[in-house]
Amino acid sequence: MRLDRRALFGLGASAAALAATGGVADASTPAAPRAVLPGFREGHAAGLRYVAGGAGAPLVLLPGWPQTWWEFRKIMPALARRYRVIAVDLLELPGGDKKSMAAAVHGLVQALGLGPVHMAGHDIGAMVAFSFAANHPAATRTVTIMDVAHPDEHLYEVPLLAPPGQVHPWWFAFNQLRGLPEQLLAGRSRHLVDHLCELLLVDRSAIGPRDRAIYAAAYSSPDAIRAGNSWYQALHQDIEDQKAYGLITVPMLGISSLASPYLEYQLAGRGTDVRMVNVPTSGHFLPEEQPDAVIEALTALLG
Repeated sequence: MRLDRRALFGLGASAAALAATGGVADASTPAAPRAVLPGFREGHAAGLRYVAGGAGAPLVLLPGWPQTWWEFRKIMPALARRYRVIAVDLLELPGGDKKSMAAAVHGLVQALGLGPVHMAGHDIGAMVAFSFAANHPAATRTVTIMDVAHPDEHLYEVPLLAPPGQVHPWWFAFNQLRGLPEQLLAGRSRHLVDHLCELLLVDRSAIGPRDRAIYAAAYSSPDAIRAGNSWYQALHQDIEDQKAYGLITVPMLGISSLASPYLEYQLAGRGTDVRMVNVPTSGHFLPEEQPDAVIEALTALLG
């Protein structure tokens, strides 16, 4: 299959594309449907909300921005046949720096009495997963990094403008702002969710209107928007924290997509056992666009 990178990383979506995926909602959109996954139950411990199911070795899943645990809905049932799966909502985590977020997840792991866990994250969740392995090695069995590496000084090289046809990660700068994001997005986060889906998916149907409504509702309040902002505003601290981390000594898996061609380079030298799986048919949202590939990669690592 030949993929058009210009189409994938174009800086806009046609009206036809938006209509095909449910269109853009406005502030009057009804409340989102409830995110419920058969066989899984909601819980709350150590100040964090999570959804869990299955039995076996514990596997903790950490989602990205602007998403919730729901981004793992396609991989959780299959994984729960072999592992105890715990998907955590990051919006309740204190602080924006990944070290503090990882400490909060560690508190949840302890509260649930899980012992050493397999840790996997996507996007912002991948940053937290890496920090968990770096700061809590005794509590980590393996760590999986999906599409986004832990921040380092290379982030300072992100250009103000990207060449035509290449993605411009404008949200890294936008989320640095204080006050403005919630003024623009409160009650209107569906616009943001739709834009990112159109920009970063190859198969735009992989995240449907119902899924987008769930994400938009989660990020529509000023407090939730500020929480997401804080993850980006803490990137400077994350970069400094990274400098003090030693090598990750547990097996570390990187899963890359069309949106992360440099992930292998970014992870090289950060661990004693670094493995890579590339999914060239996927955009950024790997667990939703290519769930079977993610399931296969995780089970090969976890055993």
